[in-house]
Amino acid sequence: MSTVVVIDHPLVAHKLTLMRRKDTSTSDFRRLLSEISTLMAYEVLRDIPMHEVVIDTPLETMTASVIDGKKLVFAAIMRAGSGIADGMLSVVPGARVGHIGLYRDPRTMVVIEYYFKMPGELDERDVVIVDPLLATGHSAVAAVDRIKEYGPKSIRFVSLLAAPEGIAVLHAAHPDVPVYTAAIDRELDENGFIRPGLGDAGDRIFGTA
Repeated sequence: MSTVVVIDHPLVAHKLTLMRRKDTSTSDFRRLLSEISTLMAYEVLRDIPMHEVVIDTPLETMTASVIDGKKLVFAAIMRAGSGIADGMLSVVPGARVGHIGLYRDPRTMVVIEYYFKMPGELDERDVVIVDPLLATGHSAVAAVDRIKEYGPKSIRFVSLLAAPEGIAVLHAAHPDVPVYTAAIDRELDENGFIRPGLGDAGDRIFGTA
């Protein structure tokens, strides 16, 4: 069953509005992306597996629940995905980080992989693929295709903004992968940009516009 979770908490919505403004500086855009990613992590990881450990409090011994952060992977689609991964690492510092380099051939529109580096033993890990924009969906599908080759325990896809077209493409190819996003915008334009959107996330993160 295809699942889309819109994380529309007031703090997330407020910060997203600030990011959309064309006059938001590069440093503020980067900071806001990290803050939103941290907030989104709470919902994205809501059902992450836990196990019991015995600990000593100042008063007594007890059994308590913990996650195994080392079994979690944030897989960033380069280059802009690193902005989300960094924010999520602030609340799960023990997580591993992988990178997927993808670009779309301007002539054929085919997605081409130029870099792939993931932690070992991916079949024992839960993977969260992160990319600020789910636009056409082709890069998302390519990333999920590649990671599924390693048989991870679970895959989630996280974006700051999503277009209906991108969600449809991803879910047609991978109906088992849930999508988490802060907002679903109206549509894609003729150049594949999300409208109303926030522009090119990579350029705005790195100041390369």
